[in-house]
Amino acid sequence: MKTLTIVRHAKSSWKDTSLSDRQRPLNKRGERDAPVMGKRIHDHGIRPSLIVTSPAKRAWTTAKIIARELNYPKEFLQREDLLYLASLERILDVIVAQDDDFNNLMVVGHNPGLTDLVNFLQPGLTHNLPTAGVVSVEVDQDSWSLYEQPSTELLVHDWPKK
Repeated sequence: MKTLTIVRHAKSSWKDTSLSDRQRPLNKRGERDAPVMGKRIHDHGIRPSLIVTSPAKRAWTTAKIIARELNYPKEFLQREDLLYLASLERILDVIVAQDDDFNNLMVVGHNPGLTDLVNFLQPGLTHNLPTAGVVSVEVDQDSWSLYEQPSTELLVHDWPKK
């Protein structure tokens, strides 16, 4: 069995228009929501053995905050360029590439790819994974090969305003 946790980055700021999309930071709401969701993830009993994140500042910051709440070593966080604004297929490529020795994987990234991933794993679950939203599923297999729709059980579906 594998556990896959999907986290959309917390709310980001559009205030500084001189910044590239990759450099946009969290806004005040994002800075407030990320630690709250990290605590909720902890309270749900999710303990990732690997956290892989988009390199975008808003995703990286969200991943660092959640890692802190989970007592996950920051130095083990992995930035993955392929996750930046990734499609479902690209996200699956990143997941499939992970070592099967990791049984509990967390992916931090962006919409619309993450919502597509959620609905691939749990058809019809949501029309939108909100910012700082979390979905965790248990995958009924021993590898990260998810190209064929796997059998999954929903463990967590949570977001800041829930």
